Amino acid sequence: MDRQRFEHLVVEAVEALPRRFLDRLANIDIEVRSWPSPEELRSARVSAGATLLGLYVGIPHPRRGGHYHLALPDRIFIYQRPIERLCRSDDEVRERVVRVIKHEIAHHFGLTDADLRDTSVS
Repeated sequence: MDRQRFEHLVVEAVEALPRRFLDRLANIDIEVRSWPSPEELRSARVSAGATLLGLYVGIPHPRRGGHYHLALPDRIFIYQRPIERLCRSDDEVRERVVRVIKHEIAHHFGLTDADLRDTSVS
């Protein structure tokens, strides 16, 4: 899939989020990258042979206080090639992008991976 089409799927996934989440998204940048960098793999504590599909980098909403102003945007990276490698069709890519977006947005709102394992968000 070409980058433009993949980026469009990411935009669609974000726009399909429930309004109560969209209205609270603030100071966040979502970027598509081909692959995670070695530094991103390390920061996400991805073990050898594992795959990273997305990464949230920032200050989750619950940790923002009165000191949170003039901060650089939080960032969400969506990794196109690892997602494509897991999928056999464009429809599977679309579904996986939606799941990854929801997962990373959940981190933006303060949910941990442990929290996400206990819910249906991811």
